[in-house]
Amino acid sequence: MDYDYLKYKKILIVDDEADLLEMVISILKQDGFNAMKTAGTVSEALQICKEWKPDIAILDVMLPDGDGFSLFERMRTFTEVPVLFLTARGENEDRLTGLGLGADDYMVKPFLPKELSLRIGIILRRYYKGESPIVQLAGSQIDFDRAEVIKGEEHFPLTAKEHDILSALYRNAGRIVTIDQLCEAAWGDNPYGYENSLMAHIRRIREKIETNPSKPVSLITVKGLGYKLVLAGK
Repeated sequence: MDYDYLKYKKILIVDDEADLLEMVISILKQDGFNAMKTAGTVSEALQICKEWKPDIAILDVMLPDGDGFSLFERMRTFTEVPVLFLTARGENEDRLTGLGLGADDYMVKPFLPKELSLRIGIILRRYYKGESPIVQLAGSQIDFDRAEVIKGEEHFPLTAKEHDILSALYRNAGRIVTIDQLCEAAWGDNPYGYENSLMAHIRRIREKIETNPSKPVSLITVKGLGYKLVLAGK
């Protein structure tokens, strides 16, 4: 099953250290996560939780107006969002407190950047495993799980290469993906010489996803740079 759609889950990061927030955001962006908000206090975090409704929360234990444990308990009165505690305090008592409250995981600063992304990915896959990764475009839907495009009452199957190209575009939706990056996604580590093949695949993808393939609104060419996938409502 393709888990790229999980990269669009909304992540709330709660910590009062600006440098750490900046680092965590940088780490997650590098790994393909796009939707993130930060909070530096319990009250700010609660407001964001209620209004923005994140899909996962990363909570520090020590906060200026309280602690992560009490924040977690207050969150549980209105949401079941999965939680990972991220703190400099590594005492076993704190770890047991967080896990005993029902948190999904616990990490101690400093941590390896890749480990944070891996743990978030594990939690998201476990928590949202029943979802179908269906992507909404202006005139169609992409079902990555079934490898098909749904346009009205019609279903168009995706080839393996089309699936690879669309997956790479979806991981970076709203941003330019270069021709070399798309060729590498579809043809591996030696992507050179596939530019014409890529253009042919892009043309066939547009025939499946666009209402008017000659005037694309979902799969846009950025002249001289590459392509960009535009999601519905973005």
